[in-house]
Amino acid sequence: MVSLSEENYLKAIYHLAQDGEKVSPTAIAKVLDNNPASVIDMLKKLTEKKLINYDKIKGAKLTTSGVKAAMDIVRRHRLWEVFLLEKLDYKWGEVHNLAEQLEHVGDSELADRLDKFLGRPDYDPHGDPIPKADGKIAEISKTKLVEAEPGTKYKVVAVKDDSAEFLSYLQKLGIGIGTKLKVIEKIPFDGSLVVQIEKQKNTTISNKFAENVLVG
Repeated sequence: MVSLSEENYLKAIYHLAQDGEKVSPTAIAKVLDNNPASVIDMLKKLTEKKLINYDKIKGAKLTTSGVKAAMDIVRRHRLWEVFLLEKLDYKWGEVHNLAEQLEHVGDSELADRLDKFLGRPDYDPHGDPIPKADGKIAEISKTKLVEAEPGTKYKVVAVKDDSAEFLSYLQKLGIGIGTKLKVIEKIPFDGSLVVQIEKQKNTTISNKFAENVLVG
């Protein structure tokens, strides 16, 4: 049996590994807003349960069982986000925090029924792929908007920042998953970009903004 706190650790390790970062106690502590000593205690527990392998130098790595458990949590989270947005009319920026609570309802049949009810979606409202029950996950080609080439047209496929503040700002600009963008110019001084959103007038966005929008 995996506790709610242990599930949060497994999900944090899974996401950090996906980002290519070293999954050190410090990195985990930063994500979960915990102190490193508490993190190390939890890593020892997860090691005893054979959900991770932990080495002081190499950091934490999910075992096969740990990957399965983490992907189940991520699957539930992203399915709940789709449900909240599409069926209960929650706003884009509201679904993440609610899904954080609902993801811990660890009934696999409920997740399967929810998946079927929603039409087996491949992606959540933020463009992240939803793991299937068998562990398969859809692939998407994506590039940070900050790395996009001037003069090229793109489509928004995902966002890295799912905070309510960032998502509200995206909505204010008329940007969502699937929105078409064209990079007009990159400003060398501060790394900001001039973009055209859905053939409307040009808009200048910050470097930080462009770091958190993924296009394909």
